[in-house]
Amino acid sequence: MKPADVEQQSLYERLGGTKGIHDLVDEIVEAHMSNPVIKARFLPYKDKPDQLIQIKKHVVDFFDAGSGGPAVYTGRDMPTTHRGMNINEAEYMATIDDILKVLTEHGIDEDTRKDVLAILYSLKEGILRQ
Repeated sequence: MKPADVEQQSLYERLGGTKGIHDLVDEIVEAHMSNPVIKARFLPYKDKPDQLIQIKKHVVDFFDAGSGGPAVYTGRDMPTTHRGMNINEAEYMATIDDILKVLTEHGIDEDTRKDVLAILYSLKEGILRQ
């Protein structure tokens, strides 16, 4: 049974606010760069630090705004962002696995992980095979 105050917190608060989300995104990107299924998509950004910073900022803003935080997401929508990438199911699942692993490592509770997973699955159609 969860304490009542946890149930009343927004997803943004449960993820640790903007700082928590920023820390999670940093580690998730690192996990993607080590994941054999998707690292080829992420490793080139190691040589493009300005682009990597911009991508991370968009992801932080996306999760911040989408989880109830104060950020305003000004990036492109999911289909536009992923157009031409032809992301397949295995890559999509590898991405989700990395995200859930990092959330678990940060002590994010199961219900919050399920909420994040629901968001990720809601984005699936706009990401796969674009």
